[in-house]
Amino acid sequence: MGADRTAKLSKLFGVYDEETGHALRGTFIINPEGKLLASEVNFYNVGRNSEELLRKVQANKYLSAHTEEACPAKWTEGAKTLKPSEKMVGRVAEALK
Repeated sequence: MGADRTAKLSKLFGVYDEETGHALRGTFIINPEGKLLASEVNFYNVGRNSEELLRKVQANKYLSAHTEEACPAKWTEGAKTLKPSEKMVGRVAEALK
């Protein structure tokens, strides 16, 4: 997290509101190679959840080494992951048992 006093990053990521001079609350996860992995943009008065942000960072870190897998909603480090396939459509809950 960081401040953007010049609005350079806010404008780059498209969250700067020219009319008000404020930035929307944007969260962006970018890997070491510079690839955008996740983004979330909230209005000015909606807070963000640091625990959820950390979970997303951990999931993306895990998936960078396990590209054939997927981390389901609420996944935490060490929890079961999924191997996506056509057979799993509509059966994610069953696959997590």
